Amino acid sequence: MKAETIISRQEEVLNGGVCKWVGWGALEPPGELPSVPPGTQGQEFQLRVEPQNPVVPAGESLLVNCSTDCPSAELISLETSLLKESVGSGLGWAAFQLSNVTGDTQLLCSGFCNGFQMIGFSNITVYRFPERVELAPLPRWQPVGEHLTLRCMVSGGAPRDHLTVVLLREEEELGRQPAGDGEPAEVTVTVLASRDDHGANFSCRTELDLRSQGLGLFQNSSAPRKLRTFAMPMTPPRLVVPRFSEVETSWPVDCTLDGLFPASEAQVQLALGDQMLNATVVSHGDTLTATATAKAEQESTQEIVCNVTLGGESRETRENVKAYSFQGPNLTLREPNATEGTTVTVTCAAGPRVRVTLDGVPAAAPGQPAHLQLNATAKDDRRTFFCNATLEVHGVILHRNRSVQLRVLYGPKIDRAKCPQRLTWKDRTMHILQCQARGNPNPKLQCLQEGSMFKVPVGIPFLIRLNYSGTYYCQAASSRGMDVLTVMMDVQGRNPIAITIVLGVLTILGLVILAAALVYVFGVQKRRDIYHVRQSSTRLPLAPEQPDEAEAVQLS
Repeated sequence: MKAETIISRQEEVLNGGVCKWVGWGALEPPGELPSVPPGTQGQEFQLRVEPQNPVVPAGESLLVNCSTDCPSAELISLETSLLKESVGSGLGWAAFQLSNVTGDTQLLCSGFCNGFQMIGFSNITVYRFPERVELAPLPRWQPVGEHLTLRCMVSGGAPRDHLTVVLLREEEELGRQPAGDGEPAEVTVTVLASRDDHGANFSCRTELDLRSQGLGLFQNSSAPRKLRTFAMPMTPPRLVVPRFSEVETSWPVDCTLDGLFPASEAQVQLALGDQMLNATVVSHGDTLTATATAKAEQESTQEIVCNVTLGGESRETRENVKAYSFQGPNLTLREPNATEGTTVTVTCAAGPRVRVTLDGVPAAAPGQPAHLQLNATAKDDRRTFFCNATLEVHGVILHRNRSVQLRVLYGPKIDRAKCPQRLTWKDRTMHILQCQARGNPNPKLQCLQEGSMFKVPVGIPFLIRLNYSGTYYCQAASSRGMDVLTVMMDVQGRNPIAITIVLGVLTILGLVILAAALVYVFGVQKRRDIYHVRQSSTRLPLAPEQPDEAEAVQLS
């Protein structure tokens, strides 16, 4: 009966925990076992639990062996809250298979040696990777120069005292903190946003460090989130529009804002009243420029709005444009091509409230036309008439001018001042017959010699000949009539007496030069004659010789 009592008591478990025996009697909660009194039999034998303090993945199975060196060991068992299955036993040992290890727990192996109880302990540490590692959503736009708080949420993961959370910008570590015991764990880091952060990826990473347990460093990262930073100036955009605009006339709109970042991602809206304008947007550095064309359809005060939006912030400028109607001026000639001697009427008219002035003569009142009449003459051909129109818009005087040219049809007229009636020229010289004629339409001018009808060029150089002498009729003709002017041309030949004198002088001068040349050549030749002298003999003659002496005289 004693052995059965021991076995039954060993299998008792209190509230799913392990109870331990003290001697043969009372059952106490787990804790420090009372030491075996010294000298107790079996004191030298211990009950070992293997593996000792293992670290296992959550949900895995574990083989546990309880063993002792006691030669008379009996009733070796394993106390645990986990599901167990005996897989074998022998002298001084027993093995058990634990399944679905999901949490940290304590193993207790017990047995008896010579009637004394032996106990051994082992702590199972379960590790699991985080189920969720997530960086909290970033702001859609983050202002440059303001603090940004990064939050990383971690669900699961064990053991927590070995779990660290790291916050990253790309691969740069911004900070690390222990995961803590909260569920889910939340780790935050605050950074100052800059322009360099625009477009950068931020993320968080968990590190489960089990290297001290003989395992490794296990990392798990969140999905990256891209940050967009922006800078928006406090000043409003510059809006350039005209103060006044004519109805149904297009005019430019220009809107510029400096100090934007990133300027290329800003949105610009240009509007004329309730009408959105089709804007062309260009960015250069931190400057954004939007241009468009606008047109008012009726007289009124129109409001132009330029709105720039970036990062959820907006800057806006409004300007007023006063639309006016300025009709005319219309400057007309009753007959643009008037005949000489006819009456010409010039009229300048404009719209209501417009005052016109025609060639310095104002109209009677605003909105009234101005008239001018004249008797057309040749001097009025190509005359230009000017009409000035003025309109007052909100205290500002606007001006507009028109002009028209009158053409007067008249017959040809040769300009007597530019066409001399008598000409005296030398034979074989170059001259130009300067004659001009005017008229509308332009006349054709030609000069013909009387009798021979020989035509000399007009207005271009030509070589004068003796036979050009005579009377010429210069005729200017057009569809409006003809004008004739008589020109006398006297061509003088060269003077023969003067030519004879010149030739005589040239002949005498040539003879003198020839004589001087001959004298010069003869003198030089004489100075260059050669004389031969016979040398006298070194011997004394025995007797004088007359022939030799005579020859010497001759030679000298």
